[in-house]
Amino acid sequence: MQFVGYDTAGPGLFLASDGDVEYVSVEPGDRLRYTLGDRHCAGVVVDDEHRACGAETVPYCRDHRSTWVCAKCTGTCLKDEMDCHDPHAVYLAAFAPDVFKVGVTKEWRLETRLREQGADRGAHLETVANGRIAREREAGLAESIPDRVRVPTKRAGLHRDVDDDAWESLCAAFDVRARFDFDYGLGLESQPVDERIATGVVRGVQGRLLVLDHAGSTYAVDLRDLVGHEVTAEATTRDVQSSLGAWG
Repeated sequence: MQFVGYDTAGPGLFLASDGDVEYVSVEPGDRLRYTLGDRHCAGVVVDDEHRACGAETVPYCRDHRSTWVCAKCTGTCLKDEMDCHDPHAVYLAAFAPDVFKVGVTKEWRLETRLREQGADRGAHLETVANGRIAREREAGLAESIPDRVRVPTKRAGLHRDVDDDAWESLCAAFDVRARFDFDYGLGLESQPVDERIATGVVRGVQGRLLVLDHAGSTYAVDLRDLVGHEVTAEATTRDVQSSLGAWG
C-alpha cells in the first residue's frame, strides 16, 4: 500500500493498493493506524486506477509531476492561449500570529482557497475581470507583501492567535470588501511537534497540516510529506519526538 495523494477539503488521504485507490478520512476524531515505510514516486491515478512508479524522486518524479503554470504568472500568460476569463478575487490571508500574504483566485473559490491554505483570517480586496489582471495586481502588491508562506511558518503559529493590531493596520491600507475568520477546531495550547507520522487520533486539518494526538504528544504533519510512502496498516512503534507536555 502507498499514500498517493491528499485532499485538504475532505479532508483525507488517498491510499493505493494493487491499482485500487481508497479514500482515508482524516476528520476530527478519526483514528489512523499506519506505519510509514520506504518512499518513492507516488505514480499517477487515471480513471480511479493507480499506476505505480518506482522512481526515487518524491513525491512525484518528472513524468508524474504536474506543474500549474498559473502559479508563476505575473500578468503575462504562460499558456498557448489564455483561459482565465472568470472574475478573480485579489485577497489578503493572515497566518497567526503576524504573517500575511497576498493572493488571487477565482472569485467563487475565495473562501475555499483561504481554507486550503490554512489561513486564520482573510480579506477580499477587489474583484477584477480575469486572471491576467488579478496576477498583475498581485505582482504589484507582492513588492511589499509576501505572496507565499511556507508550511513550517504556518506550523509555528498553529497554537497562536492573530495579532489584531498588525492585521488591522494592514487592512486599513485597502478598501476591504469582505472579511473571513476561520476556526479549525484544533484546540492547541502549545506548538505541536513537527513529525512525519500516520498514527494517532485526528484533532483536525489546517491547510496541509494534519494535527494528531499520539502517545501523549500532539504532532503537526504536512500531508504532502506522507505522499509516496509505502505503508502497512498497523500503528507505528517507531520512537518519535515527544512534546514537553508528555513529561508532565
